[in-house]
Amino acid sequence: MRIMYKDSLEKKLDSQIQSLGMPHAQLNCKVESSDSFHNLGKDVVGLLFTANMGSTLKPIEKAASGGELSRVMLAIKSQLAVNKKLPTIIFDEIDTGVSGAIAEKMASIMQVMSESMQVIAITHLPQIAARGHEHLLVEKKIDNEKTISNISKLDASARIEEIAQMLSGGKISDAARENARVLLQ
Repeated sequence: MRIMYKDSLEKKLDSQIQSLGMPHAQLNCKVESSDSFHNLGKDVVGLLFTANMGSTLKPIEKAASGGELSRVMLAIKSQLAVNKKLPTIIFDEIDTGVSGAIAEKMASIMQVMSESMQVIAITHLPQIAARGHEHLLVEKKIDNEKTISNISKLDASARIEEIAQMLSGGKISDAARENARVLLQ
């Protein structure tokens, strides 16, 4: 019975990972039985991965780059969230190491997830931030040698400014503001 679910999960994960800009990626869940029990039972589970056609599957920690790991993690978490019917999921910089085009695809997956659960995404990418229903800005400052965090909810005009800042990385131009408006539509 376990193998049936494993094969189904691998197909779903492969499909989602491939949709994130890795058309030849493969992920294999390696399940082996141990001779003795440990705190999680007798099964030893590992992930084998390749992003490239013709490449050998290897342990994911040896085969995947940071951006590839981000995409695999999003695929795994989205399947977990659906199967477990989670009420909330938090992504903390799940978009690390990915390009704007891939960030857009990741944002689409998170937006679909948000139809059935609360999705909180901590991000530095405007493509992801713009897809949120709400936008909270987290700022840190040092006060008396202590780091203080402040969180504020952004209104529509503040969102444009923040996303323009994310796009420009420095001085906000009118072009960055217009680009932010387009992303927010």
